[in-house]
Formats: sequence, C-alpha cells, structure tokens
Amino acid sequence: MKPRLTFEEHLEMGRSLSSMRDELQRRAIQLANAYPRYGQEGIPAKKLDAAFEALETARTELDHLMFQEHPEQGTTKVYYPDAEDRVRF
Repeated sequence: MKPRLTFEEHLEMGRSLSSMRDELQRRAIQLANAYPRYGQEGIPAKKLDAAFEALETARTELDHLMFQEHPEQGTTKVYYPDAEDRVRF
C-alpha cells in the first residue's frame, strides 16, 4: 500500500492547487479577452480551460480523500482556502 498524504501535506497541496487555479483562471480570461474564442487562435484558451477543469476535479477528489484519511482534522478550508491563505506565484 502506498503512503497517504499527511494532514500537513494536504494543507500544502490545497494552498498550492488553489493558487494554481487562480492563476489559470486569470490567464484563461486574459487569453479569452485577447484572442478569438474559435479557430486556431482560440486553442490556447480552450486548453487552459481544460486544465482549469482538470485542476478543479483533482481538488474535489483530494478534498474527499483528505476527509476520509483525516476526518478529525478535515475542513473544507484545506482545498478551498480563503484568498489570504493561498500561495502567490
């Protein structure tokens, strides 16, 4: 059996992934405002949108795992922290 994340590792992962989500969203909006949404020029924004959705899915699944593995410490703030608790890139 593989080792699981400690609660502290979940905290670090949650802050990092939340920050990545914010950055992906900012960049996707930037591209959507700069280039057409369709055709060859729209591909980069669509790829960032797909990455955003994949990241959201990963956060949701990790949130579920964290609650299963650490029910006594679990809180929704781990993978969905307040803005001031997120890492800045």
